[in-house]
Amino acid sequence: MEGKVLLIGLGLIGGSIALALKKEHPKSIIIGCDINLEQAKLAQTLQIVDDITVTIEEHAQTSDLIIISAPVQQTEIIIEQLAQCNLKKDVIITDVGSTKQRIVEKAKNLLNNGYSFIGGHPMAGSHKSGVAAAKVHLFENAFYIFTPTAEEASANKLSVLKNWLKGTKANFITMSAKEHDRLAGVISHFPHIIAASLVHQAEQLQHENALVSRLAAGGFRDITRIASSNPAMWRDILLHNKGELLTLFESWIVEMEKVRSLIVASDSSKIYDYFNNAKDFRDALPTRVKGAIPSFYDLYVDVPDYPGIISEITGYLAKERISITNIRIIETREEIYGVLRLSFQSENDRERAKSCIEKETNFDTYYG
Repeated sequence: MEGKVLLIGLGLIGGSIALALKKEHPKSIIIGCDINLEQAKLAQTLQIVDDITVTIEEHAQTSDLIIISAPVQQTEIIIEQLAQCNLKKDVIITDVGSTKQRIVEKAKNLLNNGYSFIGGHPMAGSHKSGVAAAKVHLFENAFYIFTPTAEEASANKLSVLKNWLKGTKANFITMSAKEHDRLAGVISHFPHIIAASLVHQAEQLQHENALVSRLAAGGFRDITRIASSNPAMWRDILLHNKGELLTLFESWIVEMEKVRSLIVASDSSKIYDYFNNAKDFRDALPTRVKGAIPSFYDLYVDVPDYPGIISEITGYLAKERISITNIRIIETREEIYGVLRLSFQSENDRERAKSCIEKETNFDTYYG
């Protein structure tokens, strides 16, 4: 399959899609466009795209595939721009936004003009951002959700789009835009709200007790990691998925009242059941499947406190060409051993690192 692709938005997601397209369809031409010209130039320098443009209109009219890889608020604006262009009649337009209902509604302008729009959401990401962090295998084994209208699905347009994106090696799923936003709200959007709320609660207590920030350096910091996500992006997502999230707030309030009543009644048996049922469901969740929130591939290493220990560990990994995405010493223990937390890009890298460290040292390693 070959043709011309216009990729609007050259961040981590857009860049990774471009790499997957180039690998699967090497004869195709990929034109990149980004409001950040330096980011666009970097994408061209890294040969992620073949050429760049500063205006959408310049190449939109001759493109076979247009991918909008921008924040959801910007995506709406871009759709309006495309609706004013004289596009090829058989062009397929898609996006990668984390919300779908408002975007699909906005895309009716394209459909009314006879063009094809299929909403998309690749459920994969990284703790790094920008086109320099793009990886051809970012979406491998991840869920890639499509929300086509009935007309686009029956017109074989969805099959064409899947063929274009075959190189992502993602697991394609089709559902309605409303169903997508409900599911994404439960397993991605609402958890980000909860994480941010927990951080705000800790910040308030910090004013009363300065120990809060020190004690939060361990597990609390880990379970609230997603609160460090891009605030502008999450502002837009919450406003886009407002209806579903308001419904989830009602359910959450009922759930919290339920737990509160168990504590008030000191109902030991039901409190145990509450946590046990949650444990059973959580433990049964797939462990090697990519979901809506990027996985954290962490390896913990018990290390003695002596000069050069960190460089020693990283040196072993460097010899095996194992890349580390993050490294931190957890200082919550009082004995001579500390805990070194190493974060990796993939499960495979973590497994290789564990084997490497165990081979080179007698340090205990575990997954937490």
